[in-house]
Amino acid sequence: MSVSIGQSAPDFTALATGDACVTLSQFRGHQVVIYFYPRASTPGCTTEGGDFRDRKAAFDAANTVILGVSRDGIRAQENFKAKQDFNFDLISDKSEEVCQQFGVIKLKKMYGKEHLGIERSTFLIDSEGRLAHEWRGVKVKDHVQEVLETAQALNAGTLGDD
Repeated sequence: MSVSIGQSAPDFTALATGDACVTLSQFRGHQVVIYFYPRASTPGCTTEGGDFRDRKAAFDAANTVILGVSRDGIRAQENFKAKQDFNFDLISDKSEEVCQQFGVIKLKKMYGKEHLGIERSTFLIDSEGRLAHEWRGVKVKDHVQEVLETAQALNAGTLGDD
């Protein structure tokens, strides 16, 4: 299952870092970036998380909350957040419930073997809980800057304007 642009994003409740239980609907009134990454403490995921960390003040100014999601356990997420000094919550989705709601579990190949894993993807939810934009099959380089610019445009009411 996956959500389409303009539709309400699926609400979820999940365990997050800091002993938090996060529900998407708790952020109504704020935009939310939900980014899915394959695995904590790997090079691409560390770079992507660092890019979000380094731009968090700009996301805050655009009324946008950042949430990272992977299938890692909460201990791995806590360690990843602490080691990288991330200033936003990471969600542990071992059950893949959130991943399934956003349709990010895909068949992948590594070293000639197929397995199911997270396709690096990012979703921007508007302040009313609707999916405003999505990026699938993300390449890390320059991605977070593009997400930030889109969040700023959405917050300013200019997303989609030419």
